[in-house]
Amino acid sequence: QVQLVESGGGLVQAGGSLRLSCAASGRSFNDHSMGWFRQAPGKEREFVAALTWNGGRTLYAESVEGRFTISRDNAESLVFLQMNSLKPEDTAVYYCASHFPGHTLVTKADEYNYWGQGTQVTVSS
Repeated sequence: QVQLVESGGGLVQAGGSLRLSCAASGRSFNDHSMGWFRQAPGKEREFVAALTWNGGRTLYAESVEGRFTISRDNAESLVFLQMNSLKPEDTAVYYCASHFPGHTLVTKADEYNYWGQGTQVTVSS
């Protein structure tokens, strides 16, 4: 089992940056691929980014490609989402999630095994 806790959310002006962190505990973190999702009020949860167990491959939603970067530090059991050039439409609760096996990249929320509680990101115009 993997427990996930997100942090780093907050209020930022459009054009600014934030770095989200996801701390994992429990065994098998290094066996999982990791993803970030977000959910805005009244909308479905949507895929943002994912990376494989060793960070060798990444995948991004078209809406964040070139602005967001996902990374991980397996020694510290951490996953990051660096968000630059933020837009008001990026406002949402951001969740990290884990998927097994770790060599696959998936974009569907129901294929992820474990989820964090989420962290709020608000981008003002």
